[in-house]
Amino acid sequence: MTPERKKKRVVVVGGGVAGSLLCKTLLNHKHLDFTLIDSKEYFEVSWANLRSMVEPAFAKRSVINHHEYLPGASIITSDAIGIEEDQVSTMEGRMIEFDYLVIATGHIGTSFVTKVEKLRQYEAENEKIKSSESILIVGGGPTGVELAGEIAVDFPTKKVKLVHRGTRLLEFIGEAAGKKALDWLTARNVEVILGQSVDLSSSSDGVYQTSSGEDIVADCHFKCTSDPIGSSWLQETYLKDSIKDDGRLMVDANLRVKDFENIFAIGDVTDIPELKQGYLAQRHALVVAKNLKLLSNGADESTLVKYTPASPMAIVSLGRREALLQVWCVTLIGRIPGMLKSKDLFVGKTRKQLGLKA
Repeated sequence: MTPERKKKRVVVVGGGVAGSLLCKTLLNHKHLDFTLIDSKEYFEVSWANLRSMVEPAFAKRSVINHHEYLPGASIITSDAIGIEEDQVSTMEGRMIEFDYLVIATGHIGTSFVTKVEKLRQYEAENEKIKSSESILIVGGGPTGVELAGEIAVDFPTKKVKLVHRGTRLLEFIGEAAGKKALDWLTARNVEVILGQSVDLSSSSDGVYQTSSGEDIVADCHFKCTSDPIGSSWLQETYLKDSIKDDGRLMVDANLRVKDFENIFAIGDVTDIPELKQGYLAQRHALVVAKNLKLLSNGADESTLVKYTPASPMAIVSLGRREALLQVWCVTLIGRIPGMLKSKDLFVGKTRKQLGLKA
């Protein structure tokens, strides 16, 4: 009689788009026991959060308590603060042992721990938008452009100004896409100011000053610039030499952290040369899930799945019906790409991936 194989212990740090799908995929695997460590008690469909600002009820589907899709799983709501040889330490003083570790900490984001707090935040932001006649948006990347589009469509009488330090919008994709986004926004009375930044800390009585000395008057503002990479907690660990200057973790083709056979990284925290997007983070999660299953089954390392960086593709929603799509050098804007994303923002699809009703 073959003795029962001891389950391998997997610790996943980060319950965002990558970590959540990885845990769901590993749930109930006969050779793996996992523990999810996350600073908050919920997973959020992050690319839907701007819709939740103009329609708070939308967040009731896009903000999901971890226990809803991981029933019976081991979940620790705390910050991870360190790694020893086979243990992860948490802010609350716990030491969680692992055979395999997966780092999925993405970007430093929300400070709201509970789902209730997060839903209240959207209510507050919605009220701020509704009570303001003029709104300043700082940042012309996908977040700033999508928020401007959401407000312009749902609140067309609001005066929206978008300030971006770059010379064009959506610098992460092609120049034509940035020009189409600019034309779309200006056609809906969004004032776009390029090549300037705003010192939000120096604002006074609703007056904001740009780097060129221009005054902008607005009832409220939203900062839509990039959050820092969530790797600062690793700087004093033995993974510090695997962190690049930009804060991203170096990974190999199997998505293992450089120089470590039992530590993986997925999502935006990795240095994979591709656009940092949610659906790609989900691909990372599925590759690592396969590799963990192979390793737990005693497979040879030569059989591990390799990840191939994705070709450039991006969809930026523009309100509820339209979007901008870029695939390679082809750029489309309007209702057709909007049919792919803008109505539901892939929330139903993401919920189904987690085994929930769409």
